[in-house]
Amino acid sequence: MHVVWAILAALSLIVAVISIGTGEYPISPSEVIRTLLGDGTQGTTFIVETLRMPRVICALLVGGALGASGAVFQTLTHNPLGSPDVIGFTWGAATGAVLQIAILGGGAFAVSGSAILGGLVTAFAVYGLSLGHGPTGSRLILIGIGISALLAAVTTFLLARVELGSAQAARIWLTGSLNGRGWEFAVPMLVALAILLPLLALLAKPLTMLELGDDAARALGVEVDKIRPALIVVAVGLCGCATAAVGPVPFVALAAPQLARRLTRATGPGLVAATLMGALLLAGSDLLAQRLLPTGGLPVGVMTGALGGAYLIWLLRNEWRKTS
Repeated sequence: MHVVWAILAALSLIVAVISIGTGEYPISPSEVIRTLLGDGTQGTTFIVETLRMPRVICALLVGGALGASGAVFQTLTHNPLGSPDVIGFTWGAATGAVLQIAILGGGAFAVSGSAILGGLVTAFAVYGLSLGHGPTGSRLILIGIGISALLAAVTTFLLARVELGSAQAARIWLTGSLNGRGWEFAVPMLVALAILLPLLALLAKPLTMLELGDDAARALGVEVDKIRPALIVVAVGLCGCATAAVGPVPFVALAAPQLARRLTRATGPGLVAATLMGALLLAGSDLLAQRLLPTGGLPVGVMTGALGGAYLIWLLRNEWRKTS
């Protein structure tokens, strides 16, 4: 398992170095490393540290947050489809942010707060509606899909009712993009992860026990009714912060935990592996998006959506074979 962690971390660093060197002014990997070590020219230092490095750090941090969030929700729902973008939490964050961008006209801080609040409200709405004789994974997912459709309709309505300029700004944000992301986005994301990931680490052991089922977890001393809401708040916080930073990025939270689990072949949530895999997936997708078109303007959300759609088809087909 630790070998897989090391490989994923090393691949993420390699992708990061290549991404920093990619652009209108290409820089070789060796020059990028020298610059990061403080031995670059004034020109390469400006390009690397001011123009490109914040974008790459944003990709790694956002991808890691989505991977960890997806691992939590897939464990709580006992279902590989139980990721924030499928259940609707990402749409909740997106709707909150669009409301702030298009209607209230708030700044970056207000948009971030609205995205996190929207995700939390949606999460507890889905959780509350899924309560019957105790929330089940399939019930929570189905309710989440329904709420996602409702929020998508609300977002479309909001965009249709505002001025063209505000609607255009909101639509650009909704594509999920790392374009133009500077230190003003990377630093808050780093602070958020410095708070949320240690909290998630404290809840990792109860989360592993919850994977055995509520009854087994209670028998092992887990206060299920307190731990589950705490896990939801932390996981939605991760998802909301990621969405606030770059917009909704689909399928990373869905794919990262499953790919990580297949690599490690280990039981349990696999939070570390999922976090590293999420960082690698988003950074790699952004690198591919930059190189796919000569202009390098393809939003990373479009790339992850295309790749994730193919992965979802494969996952659904694989699950169908297991049940048939």
